[in-house]
Amino acid sequence: MSQTNEGRPLAELLGGLASDISTLFRKEIQLAKAEASEKLSATMAGVVSLVIGAILALGALGVLLSAIVMLLGAFFINQGMDPTLANAIAAGIVTVVVGIIGFIFINRGMHALSASNLNMNRTAASLGRDADIVKERL
Repeated sequence: MSQTNEGRPLAELLGGLASDISTLFRKEIQLAKAEASEKLSATMAGVVSLVIGAILALGALGVLLSAIVMLLGAFFINQGMDPTLANAIAAGIVTVVVGIIGFIFINRGMHALSASNLNMNRTAASLGRDADIVKERL
């Protein structure tokens, strides 16, 4: 408000203050809604990443365990190893590799969903500034 308050009745000043505070809080609610929408979009991206990681981990587990285990098993058998032991060692190796890849994707998705990424910092800072302005005017 850039206008002079001298000569204005107290009731008019209080009415103006109430109107300003009401407008201010409406704008803050609009900001909070916009920021919450942004956070929801970021959260959904994290969920998508988590789902993709889980699907890839499961798909890779099935496909790689059947194809690569057979390949590694054949290699170990050619090296003179017992077929049962060769297949078991091959399955263990593939499981560890696929597990690491799945863990990387799941960890990325969980990081996107962490609480620190969901904080509404701009709204909190703006509300703090608004509260200070209201205190000054009262």
